[in-house]
Amino acid sequence: MAASDQSAPTNEQKDGSPELSVVVPVHNEAENIAPQIAEIQAALDGVCNFEIVYVDDGSSDATLERLRGCATTVPQLKIVRHLDCAGQSASIVSGVRTAKAPLIATLDGDRQNDPADIPRLLKAMQEEADQDSLLIAGHRARRRDTWVKKMSSKVANGVRSTLLGDKTPDTGCGLKIFTRKTFLEMPAFDHMHRFLPALMIRQGGRVVSVPVNHRPRQQGISKYGLFDRLWVGISDLFGVMWLQRRACHPIVEQEADRRHDT
Repeated sequence: MAASDQSAPTNEQKDGSPELSVVVPVHNEAENIAPQIAEIQAALDGVCNFEIVYVDDGSSDATLERLRGCATTVPQLKIVRHLDCAGQSASIVSGVRTAKAPLIATLDGDRQNDPADIPRLLKAMQEEADQDSLLIAGHRARRRDTWVKKMSSKVANGVRSTLLGDKTPDTGCGLKIFTRKTFLEMPAFDHMHRFLPALMIRQGGRVVSVPVNHRPRQQGISKYGLFDRLWVGISDLFGVMWLQRRACHPIVEQEADRRHDT
């Protein structure tokens, strides 16, 4: 993944260590910033101690100004800025590296993901003993997209599922929860966000899909076209297949301590 410049966080949470960091990559989403931040606050206030990490991926509109304006009244908000557009995966990596919480929730910045679903996914994660080996993935059972977008996603999901065996019905849903530790152990590359379920399984973990709400885009313009979900990441698809073949998960048997068996 190409390196990108970023500024230091512009705001620090002052009410103790966060339990959850919500990471939101955005590029030219000025109109969606304030409403989405308000929705995240409403969803998580009283649920857990949280922070919100927005990554402005080289926006050319007023996205950064809107974020800075919100930071004056939202103490949980941190801002990371890419000076150039580095892509969604690079933005997620920057956000996770900046995050302070052990658990990470991601969602897209176009407001089609519903922040009200985060507590349910968080509960599913917290019910598990081994959180480092689990990815909770949103499943948009009822997509609120154009026919073209639905079909391109369906084809891309089908190809990925067939070739990678990730057994995940909706790898493209931006709403996911995982541990910061596990994510940072994954190989970072362009478009990696499309392959998080396969990467989790490669590391010996598992994926649990949870149905989530999906909303039509109200503001801004989609950043993906008909072929982006399949052809743009085709080289990465074969790269992940290579990584899967190279994965090593030995079966380890722990020897009993025999020092006192005499």
